Amino acid sequence: MARSKITSIDSLSLQELKEEAELIPLMSAEDEDEMEREELPEVLPILPLRNTVLFPGVVIPITAGRDKSIKLINETNKGNKTIGVVSQKEEAEEEPNSKDINTIGTVAKILRVLKMPDGNTTVIIQGKKRFEVAEVITNDPYMTATVRGVSEARPAKENQEFNTIIDSIKELALEIIKDSPNIPSEAAFAIKNIESNSFLVNFVSSNLNISVEEKQKLLEINDLKDRALETLRFMNIERQKLSLRNDIQSKVQSDINQQQREYFLNQQLKTIQEELGGSSSEEEIEEMRVRSKKKKWNETVDKHFNKELSKLQRMNPQVAEYSIQRNYLDLVLELPWGEYSKDKFDLKRARKILDRDHYGLDDVKKRIIEYLAVLKLRNDMKSPILCLYGPPGVGKTSLGKSVAEALGREYVRMSLGGLRDEAEIRGHRKTYIGAMPGRIIKNLKKAGTSNPVFVLDEIDKLSVGSQGDPSSAMLEVLDPEQNSAFYDNFLELGYDLSKVMFIATSNSLSTIQPALKDRMEIIRVSGYTIEEKVEIAKRHLLPKQLKEHGLTKDDLKIAKPQLEKIVEGYTRESGVRSLEKQIAKMVRYAAMKIAMEEEYTKKVTNDIIIEALGAPKMERNKYENNDVAGVVTGLAWTRVGGDILFIESTLSKGKGNLTMTGNLGKVMKESATIALEYIKSNADKLGIDGDVFEKYNIHIHVPEGATPKDGPSAGITMLTSLVSLFTQRKVKKSIAMTGEITLRGKVLPVGGIKEKILAAKRARIKEILLCEDNKRDIDEIKPEYLQGLKFHYVKEMSDVLELALTKEKVKNPKQL
Repeated sequence: MARSKITSIDSLSLQELKEEAELIPLMSAEDEDEMEREELPEVLPILPLRNTVLFPGVVIPITAGRDKSIKLINETNKGNKTIGVVSQKEEAEEEPNSKDINTIGTVAKILRVLKMPDGNTTVIIQGKKRFEVAEVITNDPYMTATVRGVSEARPAKENQEFNTIIDSIKELALEIIKDSPNIPSEAAFAIKNIESNSFLVNFVSSNLNISVEEKQKLLEINDLKDRALETLRFMNIERQKLSLRNDIQSKVQSDINQQQREYFLNQQLKTIQEELGGSSSEEEIEEMRVRSKKKKWNETVDKHFNKELSKLQRMNPQVAEYSIQRNYLDLVLELPWGEYSKDKFDLKRARKILDRDHYGLDDVKKRIIEYLAVLKLRNDMKSPILCLYGPPGVGKTSLGKSVAEALGREYVRMSLGGLRDEAEIRGHRKTYIGAMPGRIIKNLKKAGTSNPVFVLDEIDKLSVGSQGDPSSAMLEVLDPEQNSAFYDNFLELGYDLSKVMFIATSNSLSTIQPALKDRMEIIRVSGYTIEEKVEIAKRHLLPKQLKEHGLTKDDLKIAKPQLEKIVEGYTRESGVRSLEKQIAKMVRYAAMKIAMEEEYTKKVTNDIIIEALGAPKMERNKYENNDVAGVVTGLAWTRVGGDILFIESTLSKGKGNLTMTGNLGKVMKESATIALEYIKSNADKLGIDGDVFEKYNIHIHVPEGATPKDGPSAGITMLTSLVSLFTQRKVKKSIAMTGEITLRGKVLPVGGIKEKILAAKRARIKEILLCEDNKRDIDEIKPEYLQGLKFHYVKEMSDVLELALTKEKVKNPKQL
C-alpha cells in the first residue's frame, strides 16, 4: 500500500516543507526541459497511489504498505530508480488491476528509501513527466505496463495572459499561506523561489485542498494555460473558504474558548462524580427520559415535560438554575399522574371500620356510607367536599383515617392552622429563589395516588397575611367545578383534584370565608354524653394508653363507675382529649407502682382515682338550694362545646342604674337591656311596683369573669333572673333555660341545642326551657341522650316565668 504524507498546501508539516524546499531550487526551467526530452522506457513498473496524485517536478514522500509496492520499490531502487506512478480510482481497493487505475500518470524517480521504526517503508519520489498507460502487462510480482509519453502545450514566455495568471497564482498562494494558521512561513519562501512556471502550477496543484478526482483531472489537462486557470479557480475557492472561516473564528473564538473551558471542567467533574459513585448529568437526563415514557399523563403534559427536559439538557450543570430545573422535572415525574387506587365498595365492611374506630358520630357515618353508595352506583361521581364542624377532641381528624381505610385509599393530612401565605397552597413561581410547590401538590406526591382522602385540618384557622389570602386560594382546591385543573404556580400545569376526597375540619363556622363555606357540605359533630365518653374510654382510650406505656390489660382495670367518676370530676369538655390525659395519668400511676415493685390494686377504686389524680376539679354548681332570688341557670354554647351559665342579679339603693359584670359581650348586654325594658313596660302584669326602678340600682353578674361570654342565648335567663329578683320568687330546682327574647316578650330559637343538652346532663339538670321552634332540634337527638330530662317548649316570656318561678317567696325577702 502506498500513502502520501502530503495531501494539500495547508497540511504540509514544517519538516516536510524544509525537505522539499531544499530540492525546489534545483528545479529550473532547463531541468524541466531536460526531463521533457528524456525518452520513456517502453515498459515501466507501475506504483498505484491511494490518496494522492503526483505532478511533474513535485517531490512527495509516500509510505508503502502493500507487499507488491514494497517489492517494486526495493527492486527498482537497485536499478535505474524510475517508476510509473498512477492514482487509484477507488481508495479502498487493496489489489488494483488495470481497470482500477487511472490511465494518465507521472514518471517518477526514487530519491531516497527509508526504513521506518514501525517496519514500514517510506520512499521520497520526484515527478518527471506525464505518461499514458497503453497496456498492463503483468500484475505479479507487481504491476508493469507499456507506456507512451503525453505531450504538454506550453504558452510562449511572451504570453501576457499566461504570465498574469502565474502572477495571480503566486500572490494568491502567498495570501493563503499568510492567512492560514496551519501553513508555516517557510512555504512562502518556497513559493517565491520557484522559477519555472510549469513547476509552480504543478506544485500548487499538488498541494491544493481538493479531492483526488479533481487533482487527477488537473493532471490530465494537456494545455498548461488551461491547467493554470483551473488551478487559480480552485485557489480562489480555497481563499474564500479560508476568509469565511477566519471571520467566523474571530467572532466565536472567545465563546469557543469559554465553551472549551467549561467542557473540560465538566468532563473533569463528570470523572470525579463517576469515581465517587455518582451519576453524570447526561445519565440523569436519560434516566428522566426513560421514566417519562412510563407516566400516564396526557399529550399536553408530555409535550411540556420534553420541552423542559431539553432546556435542562442545554444548561450548564454548574449554574444555579440547573438544580431548580432538575428539581422541577423530578417533581413532574414523581407526581401520580392518572394513578388511582381502586375503591372498595363493601359498605358493610366500611360501616364496621367506622364503628370500630369511632363510637357515636352516627350522622357523619351515615353521610360517608351515602357517599360510598352513590360512588358505587355511578363510579364517576366527583368527590364531595365534607366539612366536619364541632368542638375539639370529638374525633374529626381521626375520622379521616377511618374513611381512608374504609375506601381503601391513601390518607393525607394537612394542617391549616395559622397558615397566612397563599404560596403554601398554590406554590411559588420558579423564578423565585427557593421556589417550592404548594402543600397540596407536595402531599399528593407523598400519597402516590391522585385520589387520596385529604384531610384539611382546622380550616377555620386560616389567616390573612401580607402574602395574600390563603382561604381564597383554597376556593380553587375545594370547588368541584374548578379543581379538575388546579393550577400550581411552581408546577405550571393543571392538575386534576376532582377525584380527591377532601374532608375539612373546623371548630367554628364564623371565621370561615362565606364563599369557601358555600363550597363545602357542613356536617355537625356534636360533643359526647357522659355515657358515650365512658364507652370511648373503655373501648379506645384505655387500651391505647396501656399499649403506649408498656402495660397490658391485666395490669390495670378501670370499671365503668370509675370511668364515669373520672369523666364527671376531672373533665369538662365536649370531646375526649382531656379525658385521655386523665386516663394516661392513671396508667402512669400503675406503671410507677410496677417499676418500683410496689403493691397496688389493679382494679381501680374511687380512692385510687383521688390518689392518682388528686381531688375532683370539676365540681358542678347544681344550685339545688334555691333560697336566693335572682339566680338562674342558663345554657350556653362555646367553641369547646356546651356549658352551663349562672346569671345572678341583685338590688342596691340608688337611682335605677343598670350595671353588668362578668366579661360580657355586646349581644349579652343588649339582652339584659331588653329584659329590663320588658319588665318596666309590663310591671303591672308581673306584680312589680314601678317606683322600684327609680329607687334601686340593678346589678347583673355572670360568674367566671376571666372567661369572655357573648351570644344571643341568655335573653330569657336574664329576664327570669330579674323578675325573680323584683318579685323575690324562687326559681325551681334543677331547671335550666336557653333562648332569646324580644321587646314584645316573644321567645326566639337559638342554636347549639345538642351541646347545651349534654352540658345540662353533666350538671344534673332535670328540666329545660326552650323555644317551641327548637323542638325540631330535640327530635334529632337520640332518645337515650334525653333520658332523665324534661323539656318545656314556650312561645312567650309569660310562659317562661310561669314554668320557671314558684309561687313561694324566699324566707327573708328584700323590702322593696
